[in-house]
Amino acid sequence: MLTVWGRKTSSNVQALMWCIGELGLAYRRQDVGHRYGGTDTPDFLAMNPNGTIPVLVDENGPPIWETGAILRYLAARYGTLSFWPPLPPDRAHVDMWAEWAKLNVALAFTGPVFGAVVRTAPTDINWTAVRRAIGDLSRALDIADDRLSRSDFLCGETLTLADIQFGHILFRYFDIAIERPRHSAIRAYFERLCQRPAYREHVMVSYDELRIF
Repeated sequence: MLTVWGRKTSSNVQALMWCIGELGLAYRRQDVGHRYGGTDTPDFLAMNPNGTIPVLVDENGPPIWETGAILRYLAARYGTLSFWPPLPPDRAHVDMWAEWAKLNVALAFTGPVFGAVVRTAPTDINWTAVRRAIGDLSRALDIADDRLSRSDFLCGETLTLADIQFGHILFRYFDIAIERPRHSAIRAYFERLCQRPAYREHVMVSYDELRIF
């Protein structure tokens, strides 16, 4: 049994929970962070001295923090051969795109775009900065759109860990009120993700509690 600490409206927690759902693993999740608090308690800081979510404990193992490290742990222990390939060159290929998605897409969207629009009072939104951030993000999405025009998923014809790191931001990206460049392959990819039960359960989650107004 996995134990996850982290609120369901955290994008990092959503990536982790989507991965858990795709792998069919039993879990229990505890809401901590944001309005739920709990990340500054001695017990939590003993698990993660950074006071951030998510944190995962697998059975009686040690706590694991940092989303990418948790995802790689789960993929290595529980993933299928297609989700996390066993041969180092093939695994590195998936890991490369997972890291790319985290650094060039997720980070470029979550704060500069999503946070600036949803987690900012409407009268305080700097739309000039938001449009600039969307332009920066779009350059990375151009790369993904090209790849997805040639395959169903980021690293081929099956879902891999790279898709978890990339696809988990797309629900919010397509849902918030912004002008988006046309990326038809990414849109089709997103629509395929929306058919996956684990994605619907863990990623397509209301973020109203994050709004400031």
